[in-house]
Amino acid sequence: MADAVLLIDDDVDVLRAGGAQLERAGYEVTRELSGEAGLSTWDRIRPDIVVLDLDLPGMAGTEVLQHLRERSAAVIVLAPAGSASAVAALQAGAEAWVLKPVDQAHLEAAIGRVADTVRLRRVAVALLGPAAGQNLESLGGSSSMQEIAQQVRLLAGSERTTVLLEGEVGSGKGWVARLIHALSARSRQPFAAVSCAGTTSQLLEVELFGQEKGGDTKERKQGLFEIADKGTLYLGEIADLPPELQPKLLKVLETRSFRRAGGTREISVDVRLIAATSRTLAAEVEAGRFREDLYYRLSVMPLRLPPVRERAREDRAQLVQRMHHELGRELPEGPTSMAGEVLERFLAYPWPGNVREIRNVLERAMILGQGLPQVAIEHLPGEFRNRPGIGDRRHTPMTLEELERQHIERTLRHHNGNRTRAAHELGISRATLINKIKRYDFKM
Repeated sequence: MADAVLLIDDDVDVLRAGGAQLERAGYEVTRELSGEAGLSTWDRIRPDIVVLDLDLPGMAGTEVLQHLRERSAAVIVLAPAGSASAVAALQAGAEAWVLKPVDQAHLEAAIGRVADTVRLRRVAVALLGPAAGQNLESLGGSSSMQEIAQQVRLLAGSERTTVLLEGEVGSGKGWVARLIHALSARSRQPFAAVSCAGTTSQLLEVELFGQEKGGDTKERKQGLFEIADKGTLYLGEIADLPPELQPKLLKVLETRSFRRAGGTREISVDVRLIAATSRTLAAEVEAGRFREDLYYRLSVMPLRLPPVRERAREDRAQLVQRMHHELGRELPEGPTSMAGEVLERFLAYPWPGNVREIRNVLERAMILGQGLPQVAIEHLPGEFRNRPGIGDRRHTPMTLEELERQHIERTLRHHNGNRTRAAHELGISRATLINKIKRYDFKM
């Protein structure tokens, strides 16, 4: 599904020409000429990203931004160079700002970056629920996930230490980076994010370090290191950082200073860096594609996030349940429960695409099942419907809680009430099992 963009600008030419280019780039674009109309449209279609001109007639752009942020909208603001309103907009929660007159390539780069951030947030909420920022227990009840929660606590407390997050694509690295920031002493300062993959070295250098005015560059541009000063910068897919930028990143980490592209002045910053990779960075070093000194500087406190297939059954069931709950708010006409047989197929599937794949499959099922009480087998893709050894059983409607209760009870009876053995088979800690025994009032 294409990302939806809402353009709010009183310049008809910007709406027409800029919108057309974004549509050619694959975005779904809606246009509005005023802040009032833009807010009304946002309430109606809830786009992924809003591009907002701060200089609007009627309701001021800053006021429109405030209303959009109250709705948790992701906003990119358009403002002239040196504008105090642009700085204020970033402080008020805007994701990024683009100089006016608008350079279409810079706008598309900003939209792409913010779109990635929006997707990460959705994965985060689906993975850990809306209260995850306050409840690390939401990572899961198994001992392995609770160990990760403890590492997150330690990393959040060491707010100057560089962090390296490792894990497959879609395993929740972006969410964990935001959680570390939210739990740290930097939580009230900016959090900026960019992926090192899929972009040119020149464009990524400008995104990170900014660019001075001169030559073909008409206006000075701030980079993410400046924007994230006193806060946190998240670099996704750090293994794809171009070789010519690796020494520049190392310099920032060692000296906390850098130069803008085309500049000579050293700029000092205080930024906590969190890097992430879906590849083995040590192997990239061995292959000569990544600097060894930069690798050691990044991997002071590495943290690996397991793929879905390696997580305990309890954690996977909790993940699916939370995703279903979150999607229920986005798709209120969708099924409010899930057939036990559907959950079994979700738990049995290896999920090579991890959390993102789970969300896509579940979202599709809820759309197909709109108006029905339960997500059923027929709402799933063919590879789920045709899995052998599962589809021949008679369907019994059951909530996730009922399924969990029955499964725990059967496991305890199989082990004659031995809680240690039962907990091991269930993939949870003994303490978690005892809490569930109390919750379900088992008589053992």
